[in-house]
Amino acid sequence: MLFPPPGPLGWRAPRRLLAGAAAAAAVVLAATACSPAGSIESADVPAWQATALPAATGTVLADAGKILNRDPIVRAASGVPAGSYTLTVSCDGGGKAFFAVSLDGKQLAEAGAACNGSRETAKITVPATGAVQISTQSVDPPLIYAYHLAAE
Repeated sequence: MLFPPPGPLGWRAPRRLLAGAAAAAAVVLAATACSPAGSIESADVPAWQATALPAATGTVLADAGKILNRDPIVRAASGVPAGSYTLTVSCDGGGKAFFAVSLDGKQLAEAGAACNGSRETAKITVPATGAVQISTQSVDPPLIYAYHLAAE
């Protein structure tokens, strides 16, 4: 005889025990899968940027970094020619990041991105040659971000 005869509950008790153990293992695996891979503070931004947002031709302004608090990070480029541009952004770490684009102090556009590693784009029209400024911030730090503004 290969198997002992079932106990007073038949085969139901061993099956319930195995089903319970399998359910517990699934919960542990799911919780592990949702855990962050590492800390944003120690993230390698250039390595992340290389895959999340590769360089583009015709880029007039670009930046990447970490947002560790709610203070805006501002970058500017002077002498940006009038024309049509695409702002491509990506961020990771949860929450959202916001990008405000201005020309010589006058706001041109705003864009936002969910920080889940996906790319978002926005069309920007620069009406005259001048200094373009991009302000990046989040109310959900910490996160990592990258963007580039490239001519179409």
